[in-house]
Amino acid sequence: MAPLIAVYDLVKTYGEGPACVHALRRVTLTIERGEFVALTGASGSGESTLLYVLGCLAKPSAGRYLFGGRDITTFSAEELAHLRNHDIGFVFQGFHLLTRTSALENVELPMLYGPTMSAGERRARATEALVSVGLGDRLTHEPNQMSGGQQQRVAIARALVNRPSLLLADEPTGNLDSRTSLEIIEIIQRLNTGAGLTVVLVTHEPDIAQYARRIISFRDGRVIADRPVPHPQSAETDLRRLPLEDLEHSA
Repeated sequence: MAPLIAVYDLVKTYGEGPACVHALRRVTLTIERGEFVALTGASGSGESTLLYVLGCLAKPSAGRYLFGGRDITTFSAEELAHLRNHDIGFVFQGFHLLTRTSALENVELPMLYGPTMSAGERRARATEALVSVGLGDRLTHEPNQMSGGQQQRVAIARALVNRPSLLLADEPTGNLDSRTSLEIIEIIQRLNTGAGLTVVLVTHEPDIAQYARRIISFRDGRVIADRPVPHPQSAETDLRRLPLEDLEHSA
């Protein structure tokens, strides 16, 4: 079976002439189905650019990108939109939830752009996704009624609702405290090991990267290291080890 992700000599530039910025420089790598990969590097090293290319939110300037064996550099805009909506889930640092809209309605949103689905089916699937991230009692809450950790859980549920094969997370713990970050990583680890979801996560926090099963490091748009993590840390275990007084900061 073909890798879920395969990129060959991937190049991404912005601008032209002396002002041209080389965000990615001939990146070649593969990611198998079921992997949990952390992309790391100093800000501006290219890891977030790669994530956006993998998510079809940015078009490579050169090179090839195969998703499940399909060369998506040849896809039309409509085909790319279908791939983004059905095969890829996104989680961002900033949550990107609609204000004055309930958690349930936020999670239902991606299903409005897919095949025709009844309101009841959308509601049932959104509820299932929210329950899976521990928010079964927050269905009708709006973003301003939830903590940062709870908002990020809604964002994860929204990313999962169309049952994608790939979850892309761009610094999902960047705006969260230590305990809440662990709770988000525990959900992501559970989705990876329990449901077999492929995860690619960008982080600038070395301790967060240790929860992945593989770390790819970038510098100046190039891959400078690609190594497995033989014994990833367990967020579930680390949560249990936190002092009891930290419970009051739980998401």
